[in-house]
Amino acid sequence: MTSLRLQFLPENPVPLFSNSTLHYAPRTLSFSKVEHRQRRFFPITTSLTDSNYSGVGVGGGGGGLFGATSQVFDVPLLSCNEAIERLKTFRETIKGKQQYLAMYSSIFGGVTTDPAVMVIPMDDHMVHRGHGVFDTAAIMDGYLYELDQHLDRFLRSASMSKIDPPFDRESIRRILIQTVSASKCRKGSLRYWLSSGPGDFQLSPAGCHQSSLYAIVIQDLSLASTSSRGVKVVTSSIPIKPPQFATTKSVNYLPNVLSKMEAEEAGALAGIWLDHEGFVAEGPNMNVAFVTKEKELIMPHFDKILSGCTAKRVLTLAEKLLSKGKLRGIRMKHVTVEEGKSAAEMMLIGSGVLVCPVVQWDEQVIGDGKEGRITKALFNLIVEDMESAPPPVRIPVAY
Repeated sequence: MTSLRLQFLPENPVPLFSNSTLHYAPRTLSFSKVEHRQRRFFPITTSLTDSNYSGVGVGGGGGGLFGATSQVFDVPLLSCNEAIERLKTFRETIKGKQQYLAMYSSIFGGVTTDPAVMVIPMDDHMVHRGHGVFDTAAIMDGYLYELDQHLDRFLRSASMSKIDPPFDRESIRRILIQTVSASKCRKGSLRYWLSSGPGDFQLSPAGCHQSSLYAIVIQDLSLASTSSRGVKVVTSSIPIKPPQFATTKSVNYLPNVLSKMEAEEAGALAGIWLDHEGFVAEGPNMNVAFVTKEKELIMPHFDKILSGCTAKRVLTLAEKLLSKGKLRGIRMKHVTVEEGKSAAEMMLIGSGVLVCPVVQWDEQVIGDGKEGRITKALFNLIVEDMESAPPPVRIPVAY
């Protein structure tokens, strides 16, 4: 049985792995073919109503490889190879608008392009304690858009979460760029995480061996698809995070998810949070801005909400509209609900939607109920910026 051991060096090109079975050892990597072991079963008395394999289902969850049953049946004890084969089969059954083209993991010290092995350890504290942070960057025509701005926020979030990165900033930056290079993706998004790492299932990260870095390249055909039409939003009833947590981009997104679900149940795209003083705050994963009837672009302060990289770039690009007389002012301020609902234009801003026009908030129609001229102009400016801005706004990827 042949075996290869690798020592990961951040200054060297990131290794690209196939879906060979990986065996992790601290700071080194050994992977080899594992001999097939006889399958064993833990018997659980039940009846099986579906002759097709559907994984392990419990109660009403409908879980399993194909989600076809809610009954419990004999649970197979799988070898490593068998588990990987089932992961591959599971991935092949998923049909969606997103494709995962490459993943980096500091656990195995390299990049894989096989979605079946794009996994993280269950004892990683990001999984069971939510002790992790993340960020993103758009990939446009073979360039990473605002990578450095997002990376700076990423490391600030890590510091606020008391997570020491496993590598220095330049090494992390190089890893992210090389992961995109390995993916061959020229239009999509890069998402990356820092966690306190695997080690145990305790609350404290004291038992974690080392912090972990993960990154994945996503090709999303629905990117910015809502920007060409107006959307509805609702006031969220889900409590907003306290400022200490709202200003950190952590993986603790349960309030965000519940707010999004509440909005979808009401036929809206997103919920709008109000801060503890009743002022307009943000959406579940985007900032919000308004254009007043006096043609002033206003946006809530970032002191109690996440500092949006795309929103900050939009504020910079809006200076062009100011110089042309299309805007009379640009201001960060406390925005009341009354001001927001009576605005001439309202928009959502974020890396996922870019600049998306809002035409209705709760029962109130915004402006004339159509996409506003300033909103459309800002959308065009951000798209143009993504396609042609000079470094360091855009970072070229060597494929």
